[in-house]
Amino acid sequence: MFEVLPGVGLALPHRAGVLRYGMSEAKAEWVVSTVADVRSGGWVCGVGWCFTAYYQGLNLRVSGDALSRQADEEDELGLFDIRIERLRETLAGPAAVPVVLDGVDVFGFPSREVAEAVSLNAYPDVRFGPLEAPYLAGFGMVRMR
Repeated sequence: MFEVLPGVGLALPHRAGVLRYGMSEAKAEWVVSTVADVRSGGWVCGVGWCFTAYYQGLNLRVSGDALSRQADEEDELGLFDIRIERLRETLAGPAAVPVVLDGVDVFGFPSREVAEAVSLNAYPDVRFGPLEAPYLAGFGMVRMR
């Protein structure tokens, strides 16, 4: 099971470790590689690095070293953004692996039930996809200043 840790990051299945905001690319890749195949590289606008991994019907995208576009703001070094998306063929029902936030499997129940069970506004670093679909297709987490 994945566990969303607001303000901290994402705990990986099988006690593989925690993706923590601010950790280096090498450390983040190593932690994820203990449970999934990591595909280094890719491109995300405004970040210095990213990688993806697939785990039991879920696509995990991790990126970091966010570059500031404002002269008065500093760059956000280290792990900055985590996205979890379900593969299209898995959207008809619950996901094969739980992704838990505040005790609720956000991919294990219909979107409306998740919205009722979890105070979605209580976690400013967690952004959910559209709630109109029967089941959530994905969500993202971003390090807050």
